[in-house]
Amino acid sequence: MRPSLEPGTVYRTQHFARWDSNPTRLVNRLVLQGRLRRLRHGLYYCPKPSRFGEVPPHDDAVLRAFLDGAPYVVTGPEQWNALQLGTTALHALPLVYNTKVSGEQQLGSRRFRFRRAAFPAKPGPEWFVVDLLKNLDSVGGDASVVAERLKQRVQAGTLDPTALWEAARAYGRTSERSVVREALR
Repeated sequence: MRPSLEPGTVYRTQHFARWDSNPTRLVNRLVLQGRLRRLRHGLYYCPKPSRFGEVPPHDDAVLRAFLDGAPYVVTGPEQWNALQLGTTALHALPLVYNTKVSGEQQLGSRRFRFRRAAFPAKPGPEWFVVDLLKNLDSVGGDASVVAERLKQRVQAGTLDPTALWEAARAYGRTSERSVVREALR
């Protein structure tokens, strides 16, 4: 029986155990046939064709397979810049909070920074504010500019003060709590 592969889907080697007693051999054969592409050891994807060439798998599919279904939250420059608090981090790696892995990992052509840490199931912009404050040193942000812009955003009503304080209380350190407390005054 041949495994049915869905284009754009990411698979772990163990997924193929139901079709062959030696899933590694089956995966290697599928790679040689061009039906699978290797992302890293034990992680493969079925190429999705387009008229411009193969489309790489979506980051979410890669992360879900890599973390084997464990919960995670992607944060980093894209989310922090969207807050409009004065940061313009361009070259920092996406940061993936999860419950399994820490360290930098190359997954296909993308590099991610993984960190085992507590995070909410559905983070809102207020949680991302606290996360930015925790990582301000890594993006070269100016703390005074961010604090002033945060105060302006709270006063303008674009951030929920209660949710912001709850996120700071639950996920922030003393330094993040003091910045949030000052912005809420």
